[in-house]
Amino acid sequence: MVALRGPLFLLLLFFSSFFGSIFLLAPLLPLMLISTSLYRWITDRIIATWFTFPVALIEMVLGVKLVITGDGFFPGERSVIIMNHRTRLDWMFLWNCLLRCSYLRKQKICLKDTLKSLPGFGWAMQVAAFIFIRRKWEEDRTHLEAMLRYFCEIKQPLQLLMFPEGTDLTPFTQFRSHEYAEQSGLSKYEYVLHPRTTGFAFIVDQLRKGANLDAIHDVTVAYPYNFPQTERQLFTGNFPKEIHFHIYRHSVDSLPSSPDGLKAWCQQRWRAKEKLLKSFYGGQRSFKVQGEGLVPHCKSELRVFLIKCASLLFWLPFIAAAFVLVYTYTAARWYFTSILLFFIFQEKVFGGCEVMELACHAGLRGQRPAQHHAE
Repeated sequence: MVALRGPLFLLLLFFSSFFGSIFLLAPLLPLMLISTSLYRWITDRIIATWFTFPVALIEMVLGVKLVITGDGFFPGERSVIIMNHRTRLDWMFLWNCLLRCSYLRKQKICLKDTLKSLPGFGWAMQVAAFIFIRRKWEEDRTHLEAMLRYFCEIKQPLQLLMFPEGTDLTPFTQFRSHEYAEQSGLSKYEYVLHPRTTGFAFIVDQLRKGANLDAIHDVTVAYPYNFPQTERQLFTGNFPKEIHFHIYRHSVDSLPSSPDGLKAWCQQRWRAKEKLLKSFYGGQRSFKVQGEGLVPHCKSELRVFLIKCASLLFWLPFIAAAFVLVYTYTAARWYFTSILLFFIFQEKVFGGCEVMELACHAGLRGQRPAQHHAE
């Protein structure tokens, strides 16, 4: 049974996102032609409902323990979340933290452009208006600016997660980071990679100009025992026993005003992060220090428990009902096939649902749509 945990977990996540994209999110797409702000308000809440599903599975079914220390979040505030990228799955584990300390409906992620093509997961991320980047600054700058301006114009309060390191920590990426450190006369890091600061400074600057930023949350994630580096290890059932998050909150008023100052500030935070993780893994494998307690959650544990139960009670029957619906009714199969083809081809034609959303917003405001990544 233990060996089946990984495949079962991934299958449940896949089918919930796959059928959720087709039966819950796709019917809302025409709404962006009428009001992009209303479309974003509704879809964000549906996406947040799905975010609670992996949280519930990770904690209630797999028994993973969560420990959160540090400053915490002010409920509802708008922030950029910067986090070290220890594994390829850190972003998903962060939802366990945000369920308790913030609101999942505000969550957006900067992530690789190739992920938007994934069936189910990628379609949902497009509808969620995640920001896809290609790691080519000349191309990414235009798209980043358009997405951030859009969020500011519709007064969308968001908590934008980004990984300044750009990729997860592996022997190869650490070797590349050491090469960069030697060339730049910097210290070599053992527990983090040297951050790429240009995108971070740009994002903070744009959100600050749009009056859509209250704070930076510097989150450090650590795994005191085992952890899955990749989805393949997750498939084999290698789930972490514990996940530790340590949070530093920095008010926007305390940040440097210039882009160069922001870059230096981010580099300084990564030096502190390296020191923090060195202490964590070299000591008692805990971020807690004397006189400092756990982060007070904005939701009680009872409320979190009820949310997780409700998530399981909704998504598990939803997956079963979707299978039955498609198997039983011809009309459902026609709808299923047409939406499936739509998701596949709209990305090739338009560039993704989030690009169509930008175009609709510009059209409703009488603006010229922003140019997307060149194919």
